[in-house]
Amino acid sequence: MIGATEIAKIRKRVATLLSDCQVAKPPIPVEKIAEKLGLEVRYAPLEGDLSGALFRSDGERYIGVNSLHHLNRQRFTVAHEIGHFILHKGMRIHVDKTFLVNWRDDESSQATSDEEMEANRFAAELLMPIPFLEKNIKELKGVGPETVALLARRYRVSPKAMRIRLTGFGYMLPDSD
Repeated sequence: MIGATEIAKIRKRVATLLSDCQVAKPPIPVEKIAEKLGLEVRYAPLEGDLSGALFRSDGERYIGVNSLHHLNRQRFTVAHEIGHFILHKGMRIHVDKTFLVNWRDDESSQATSDEEMEANRFAAELLMPIPFLEKNIKELKGVGPETVALLARRYRVSPKAMRIRLTGFGYMLPDSD
């Protein structure tokens, strides 16, 4: 479980990143942010439940994304891997050369490790920044089922992800649509 201190650090890093990349409104251009960080985003059909991975080796850094997944999930994967890039070193593996890699699959999406929980939090903070959401909610004069769908489209995330995000900040009750 990540604590309030870690969440505050993640939120601060995301705010700095958005400011440095001059992002002031949704949808967050995750590919452009990755590019600004020196990360190439590569799309390819990946096997099984693998959503993506972050690869780092001498002179090469890229995010691999499963092209078979829904666009919203692909965006979350890119944001998640940016989180790993900023927050974590990764694991060393050997293929034909040594890489540092962070895998994103169904197991990692369940967030059973601190690193995965931090990367998931980073992705949520990046894709749905609270200051942006607060501004939009004020403009929409509150939150209801129709605004969740509207915000999800505006931020290019799933309605479920938007609902979870809004619930986490007290804008919705957990059982509401």
